[in-house]
Amino acid sequence: MKKVSFKLMMILLMGVFVMASCSEDDDDNNDVMPEESNTIVDVAAGNPDFSILVQALQSTGLDDALANESGSFTVFAPTNAAFASLLSELGVSSLDDIPSEILTSVLLYHVLDGEAPASSVETGYYSTLSEGPQEGYNLSIYINMDDVMINNRASIVDTDVMADNGVIHVIDKVIMPMSITGHAVANEGFSSLAAAVTKANLADALDSDEVTYTVFAPVNSAFDDLFANLGVTLDDLTADDLTPILLYHVVDGFVPAADVASGYVPTLSAAQGRQASLQITVGDGVALNSTSNVVVTDVVATNGIIHAIDEVVTPPSVVDIALDNGEFSTLVDALVKADLVETLSGDGPFTVFAPTNAAFDDLFADLGVAGIDDIDVATLTDVLLAHVVSGNVASTDLTNGSVPTLNAQKSIDINVDSGVVIDGQINVVLADVQGTNGIVHVIDEVIVP
Repeated sequence: MKKVSFKLMMILLMGVFVMASCSEDDDDNNDVMPEESNTIVDVAAGNPDFSILVQALQSTGLDDALANESGSFTVFAPTNAAFASLLSELGVSSLDDIPSEILTSVLLYHVLDGEAPASSVETGYYSTLSEGPQEGYNLSIYINMDDVMINNRASIVDTDVMADNGVIHVIDKVIMPMSITGHAVANEGFSSLAAAVTKANLADALDSDEVTYTVFAPVNSAFDDLFANLGVTLDDLTADDLTPILLYHVVDGFVPAADVASGYVPTLSAAQGRQASLQITVGDGVALNSTSNVVVTDVVATNGIIHAIDEVVTPPSVVDIALDNGEFSTLVDALVKADLVETLSGDGPFTVFAPTNAAFDDLFADLGVAGIDDIDVATLTDVLLAHVVSGNVASTDLTNGSVPTLNAQKSIDINVDSGVVIDGQINVVLADVQGTNGIVHVIDEVIVP
């Protein structure tokens, strides 16, 4: 045999060594441990002061959701002491005494979608993961960063405990889903509203989960302006004074901002045995009766939804209905010229068939005049009084026949076979706008005696 050279032997030995090393590396790679999970649930489980929170999450099955590494959450985490305080407040001995669906709602009320470190949280309303009274709209919490409190109940005592799937802020009380009344009380910006609601004995009604309301809630400065205009304070007003005003801000049902449309809606404020109408105008923003603006939308409560407004609106007379709607500006000018504003602001009740601006424009064209200024007061008065019927007559109470007006020389012929038609050609295009002293039906032509 030929001798193997020293150089060749060394090459062979090096090859064996490299192969062995690669084999060892493969074995080492196979033994690599997976990265340790550090989700919100993991963080909570690793802190003994969150043991009751973890127990609650496990009992409701929410632990899996908050352990989802692909999710992103902000959790306001109550301490054990916070839960102990809640149990004492509810008069129960353990979490087992709280129905699972209620506990689930409460826990989700502490969770926001997305990661919100303390530096990004500002004073305002935030939507939680707890379901509201209508699908797609979750319950709101109010965070006041001046006091560092949530719902004026829980203080944020520690912030920015980071996890792989979000952030935890520690709180010292369990926050509970709130009704409309609860939200009014929790936000200092609604303190005047809360005081008025209490004085009018409406707090329980707006706290009930048996009904659902939409509330246009005036901020404190709105009440300040109202009281200044009236020359009174809240102490000067009785429950009877406040009730019709407050209920005029409440609409039956759940109406989020996305569903608000221009037109008249009935409120809970009683007027002439019916419900006083509120005018809503949707443009660049949302205005009520052309004067009050919606400044915050979609605060979701357990029994409805709140939109904040910057001016208190009051139930309107038939004259106010005309004043508040730009489509009646010519009618208003005519009433002023004929000196009928005070008359139609009286007790009534009146039924007013109100011509639009376009209806007056057609009349002016037919008469060959430029406008109201070209019509003498006596003629104008006769025309306007022909649009007014005594009584509060809703469209459903109208019947075929002749009806006397406040113009003694003019009766109008009503036909309700197909809509409401006056004198054979004038159409009611919008009916039943209810005021405090009467009702308005909008017509497309001027009634000429």
